[in-house]
Amino acid sequence: MPSTILNWDAEDLWLALEPHAPGLSIEVLPETASTNTALLERARAGDSAPCLLVAERQNAGRGRLGRSWSSAPGRSLTFSLACPLAPADWSGLSLAVGLALAEALHPRIGIKWPNDLWLRGDDRKLGGILIETLMAPGSADGARQVVVGVGLNIEPLGDAETAPFGSGYACLQELDPAASAPLALHRVALPLWRALQDFERHGLAPLLPRFAARDVLAGRPVQAGDRHGTACGIAPDGALLLRDAAGQIHAVHSGEVSARPC
Repeated sequence: MPSTILNWDAEDLWLALEPHAPGLSIEVLPETASTNTALLERARAGDSAPCLLVAERQNAGRGRLGRSWSSAPGRSLTFSLACPLAPADWSGLSLAVGLALAEALHPRIGIKWPNDLWLRGDDRKLGGILIETLMAPGSADGARQVVVGVGLNIEPLGDAETAPFGSGYACLQELDPAASAPLALHRVALPLWRALQDFERHGLAPLLPRFAARDVLAGRPVQAGDRHGTACGIAPDGALLLRDAAGQIHAVHSGEVSARPC
């Protein structure tokens, strides 16, 4: 397999993470089908050791609801972080992850429920999160192997290339011209690891005030499935709260949400 194109300084990153994540390995591949799929396959084969797997290019990357996620060296950052986790309640994990990423990257980055990163103010998508779990092999404490997949846009694209992005395309270099995939990885890796450990201990509820500061849907008319209303934050279990025309609050636990007139 050819060598990687970018300088990831993986050893420096490992040295920064190792005191907080004993046993974590960091691997950088020039290309793979999907970092999430690769780590899930390892877990099914009995390997549940913590691992941060980066691919400069994914040729079969996956997003939420089976959507594809394309990536190219330097233009995007695609990686997955796997580790055993045993929270009392898994609800809202994607929001905790999104919050950790947004806070680590830039004040202008907000969170669109349930798993997207948007530029606040102009509704363009900068990144996405895909979380998958399976029972950790040999687990005696109910832990599952969680695989957190992250895709972040780094460089601008041409008009024709951005056409397929229904929610608009945003990238980190709009916010910081010096941004690169390796620099973004170094910035988010430790906050993401800490967010997973904190979520395991405390769940989502302590994060609600911080999430509210990054919530791009709050106060806006939205559609979730057949339900229309005004988004009014999230519940402690991560459900999106909608207020209908009669003032009644409804909790939306899953599905697609549109923030545009329908």
